[in-house]
Amino acid sequence: MTPDPTLAQAMQDARQGRLSQAIQNVRRVVQRQPKNADALQVLAFLLTQAGQAQQALHFLQQAIQVAPEVPAFRNNLGTALVQLGRFAEARPHFEKAIELDLKYPMPYLGLSFVCTTAQDSAAALRLSELGLQLRPGWPELMQVRASALEAADRLDEALATLDELIRLRPSDPALRPNRLMALNYTCRPARELFAAAREYHALCPPAPAWPVEESARERPLRVGVLSSDLRTHSVAFFLEALLHSRPNRWTLIAFSNSTPSPKDPLTQRLRPRFDEWIETVALDDAALDEAIRGRRIDVLLELNGHTTGGRLSALQRKPAPLIVSALGYPNTTGHPAVDLRLVDSITDPPGAEAFCTERLLRVDPCFLCYTPPADAPAPALPPEDAPLTFGSFNFTAKLSAPTIALWAQCLAAAPGSRLLLKAKSTADPSHREHLLARLEAGGIDPARVELLAYTRTMTEHLGLYGRVHVALDPTPYNGTTTTCEALWMGVPVVTLAGDRHAARVGASLLHALGREEWVASDASGYIGTAVRLATDRAELARLRTALRPQMAASPLTDAAAYSARVFAALAEAWRSRSA
Repeated sequence: MTPDPTLAQAMQDARQGRLSQAIQNVRRVVQRQPKNADALQVLAFLLTQAGQAQQALHFLQQAIQVAPEVPAFRNNLGTALVQLGRFAEARPHFEKAIELDLKYPMPYLGLSFVCTTAQDSAAALRLSELGLQLRPGWPELMQVRASALEAADRLDEALATLDELIRLRPSDPALRPNRLMALNYTCRPARELFAAAREYHALCPPAPAWPVEESARERPLRVGVLSSDLRTHSVAFFLEALLHSRPNRWTLIAFSNSTPSPKDPLTQRLRPRFDEWIETVALDDAALDEAIRGRRIDVLLELNGHTTGGRLSALQRKPAPLIVSALGYPNTTGHPAVDLRLVDSITDPPGAEAFCTERLLRVDPCFLCYTPPADAPAPALPPEDAPLTFGSFNFTAKLSAPTIALWAQCLAAAPGSRLLLKAKSTADPSHREHLLARLEAGGIDPARVELLAYTRTMTEHLGLYGRVHVALDPTPYNGTTTTCEALWMGVPVVTLAGDRHAARVGASLLHALGREEWVASDASGYIGTAVRLATDRAELARLRTALRPQMAASPLTDAAAYSARVFAALAEAWRSRSA
């Protein structure tokens, strides 16, 4: 079939911002030539750009029916399914594309990503290696490989891969976020992490300045919330408290950058708190910028930073006058468009400004407020005949060498004690093997360790704290949700206050609870506190019933006071800007 020049013109129209016109023109081609696979593919691509991913799937499936042996069509369908979060459905299409042509590189990228999300890091690493043999130095696949290495707790190798990628393309700021996120799990000096953020800052274009409106100082504000985690996710457990109430006549608009999940229970609770809810996952950076700008947002709360789903790249042109990094990322973003970071005086004491590209907006006594699950079971002690059990339900990437050394000494000081670890990544057999080897190298006998992966429900997950006597916080990247969960279930948590925000979140949470005595300033204090708590069965029994009421009466769960403090701080930041 002779190529239709309309298709080339449609792609040019789309690039020049005439997307609706391009879609209409290609629809006419498909109507005239329903078996024109190229037209079906182009139409699907344009519909995806327009945020109509479900319609795009229909035309991709039609293209495969017309030309089932074309690997690119299979790959495109897999990619569209990934964009919709339908990873399990995408996998066989990528596999078929590879089967049709082993030397076609594109499906290796998609399949590596799908395997990483499915906790199959061994397969992801094998596929990424094959893909990179076909296309050496492929940036997107190198980043997926780094993510698979990070998921497998092979952090040094992940960083080496990212360093090599940056060496190949040193001036590309898009290659920096993965490395910035990974560095938070390391024990490298805080100044090194800040230097990496400054390098990213220097590669980004300067943010344009917004004119100051003198008359706007006291008017009701329009606040946007940009996040990929407006669903059952750790960030949403803390955002819910922020949305408890708002100043009179203020407007709240959500920009949700994840696959739409209207049946998700937390999404269902969050949506009514907003005046408008915008799905942005299918929008490119320019369209997201326009979506924010077009709704006249005054203050944009950006909740991802460099975590998965982050859209800092869409903020290059600064679509709101005041942009605030909050809740999701435990460090300076380094992004020129981000004005403020929401912190407190414990996570970021005086002097922390030296390690931030943003100004610090301190909201004391704690920059977080937890919303406990309504269906949490009652706190329960382990059985009397159960061995003394230390526990951590944190990502295993947080189990740094110093963390393992601390835990090894806790176990050594409490003969017969055990360590219970729960993390999704341990569902991957290769990851379990690697983790146990790391623990053993750090002085922990694998025979004293139990690894758990999944539970079906949040209630079952929280119920597992009934097997833990004392929760151990990792360092230098503390737990957050896991700390709050443990405390709500009556389990004391021991933390080591470190030299950076991520290493002081535990201290902030415990201070807000009124349990400063569980915050250690050095390793010996950490070990001594953990063992003292674990071996005082009477105190553990008392805490198991006392901690939840104490937490319920503390600033750590006082949503009304917290939302009032944060919105007051945002109002003052706006007034200061407009002064």
